[in-house]
Amino acid sequence: MELSGLSDRAILREIGSRLKRRRLEMNLSQEEVAGQAGVARGTVVKIEQGSPSGLLTFIQLLRVLNALEELEMFLPDKGISPIELAKLRGRERQRASGHRSTKGRGD
Repeated sequence: MELSGLSDRAILREIGSRLKRRRLEMNLSQEEVAGQAGVARGTVVKIEQGSPSGLLTFIQLLRVLNALEELEMFLPDKGISPIELAKLRGRERQRASGHRSTKGRGD
């Protein structure tokens, strides 16, 4: 499904629907998921219907539904960008300055 063409509310409904499908695939009731996530059953009902919820609640539900790894696919850690890497390398010392003698400088 192409989410980019959907409204924010439609995306929330789609996420809720996917969470519900995952819950049913795992043969869990809304009450069981709510208990394991530490939220009220009504919260699970609302999320499955597409109501807005907090990010923490979403993460709690993903954890119960064994779907946290899918969050990694959603927002993968791309590491340091080539530009950032170049900036960091620019700060690295390229050579030693050698031992400096203070003799002969007006001592």
